[in-house]
Amino acid sequence: MIGALIVVCEIAFWIFVLAGLSARYILGWKKAGGILLLCTPIIDLILIAVTVIDLKNGASAGLMHGLAAIYIGVTIAFGHRMIKWADQRFAYRYAGGPKPESKPKYGKSRARFERQGWYRHFMAWVLGALLLLGMVLIVGDVSRTKALERVALGWAVVVAIDFIISFSYTLWPKKPTV
Repeated sequence: MIGALIVVCEIAFWIFVLAGLSARYILGWKKAGGILLLCTPIIDLILIAVTVIDLKNGASAGLMHGLAAIYIGVTIAFGHRMIKWADQRFAYRYAGGPKPESKPKYGKSRARFERQGWYRHFMAWVLGALLLLGMVLIVGDVSRTKALERVALGWAVVVAIDFIISFSYTLWPKKPTV
């Protein structure tokens, strides 16, 4: 059930983003577009509430419960950036806005861009790990929440690998090919 809810929440997130941007730029309803965009955090609240209720009602924590925490951490850390990315493209395409800048390709600016991505990833992990810890504390039964610990540790490995890759651009900046 939680896995399906994660998929529904991801779809709902993008529906609200697209509806908000369409209202803002295609229909010219700026206020309505803003309201639709502000609804996106409600999706996260629904997901975490249902996940916690499921655990509180006796479900043993599984990978999907952990993925719910990851989803929320990533949405909080990257959500504004994703909406801004989509907003720039909608403004360019439908409202005569400036052409969106592409990500830097070389040198120090690329290194900075990669580090900023890692900082956001780390923030997502911290938030997700705190949510996982909260779930463990709410359930109060370590035997039912062991999977959440494995999710946090597995994600920590991914964050460490991302650190190595992201910061490698600082040590060895990408140069244009000749």
